[in-house]
Amino acid sequence: MSNEETIEFAKLLVQNIRDMAIKSGDVQLYSDNMRSPIAKRWRDAKYSGNADKFAEMIISDTVDDTIFYLLLAVDEGLLNISFNTSDGKKLSVEGDIIGELGGWYMGEWRTKQSTQRCFDDIV
Repeated sequence: MSNEETIEFAKLLVQNIRDMAIKSGDVQLYSDNMRSPIAKRWRDAKYSGNADKFAEMIISDTVDDTIFYLLLAVDEGLLNISFNTSDGKKLSVEGDIIGELGGWYMGEWRTKQSTQRCFDDIV
């Protein structure tokens, strides 16, 4: 990649994935009017005084949010990626509809595939 292409990729990655995850976390953390399950769970943990529990939630949720925004960038066609399967096939990773990969991730992939903690507010 040329320097210009590297900068274009870096800008896309940082602004559409990293920055969006931070903005989303800030809304959950600082908006007292936010009624989402995550915001409620974070407020309860924050005000309980248990810093470890609060940090565990934020770490897990922020990782999930970041992966969600990565997959959303793929869904929206902003980022084209491929996956090399264990049998050597190279597959293009894309969703058929906007939000599909991000939805799969938040809906079931993270809870079924992860070996680490996951806070599923849908159940």
